[in-house]
Amino acid sequence: MGQTCKSRFLIKSFIVIFMSTLIGCYTFKGISIPNDVNTFNVENFQLSSSASAAPADLSQRFSEGLRTKIRSESRLKYNTNGPDVEFSGTIEGFNIRPEAPIAGNTVALNKFEIIINVTFVNNKDESQNWKNSFSFFRTFASDQDFLSVQDGLINEIFKQLYEDVFNKAFTSW
Repeated sequence: MGQTCKSRFLIKSFIVIFMSTLIGCYTFKGISIPNDVNTFNVENFQLSSSASAAPADLSQRFSEGLRTKIRSESRLKYNTNGPDVEFSGTIEGFNIRPEAPIAGNTVALNKFEIIINVTFVNNKDESQNWKNSFSFFRTFASDQDFLSVQDGLINEIFKQLYEDVFNKAFTSW
């Protein structure tokens, strides 16, 4: 019985060590950042004239949120002086459109969409540079006052846009 306990202990120990090693090597996000890339910068995004209905601080909020996303979910350090990778862009759209018409010449839902253009520059490997447009939307009931739901919708949309930009820059998807 002593030999069986030792065998079980060794097998369990091996499994624990093996699993610990795997966890250390794999991230669920699938982040793929080359070892020579250590710093990043997110320039303040600009608000395009086509997004003139947007709150004045929208571009600042987006820029800071993207910085926070990269800081918290990668090993990169924020650096405005000669960063290894850089993000810049514009908020091109801040649109509200009627969606889901119903009888009586009215609509049941409104579609709120934010569109951004992003330029990614990898100063270590120019072949990784890209420019891309990203958009995401949420709907809200037409009987809701947009100003009362605006901040919550912006936060939801930004959360997805941060994820999309991050994945385009740092994963192999």
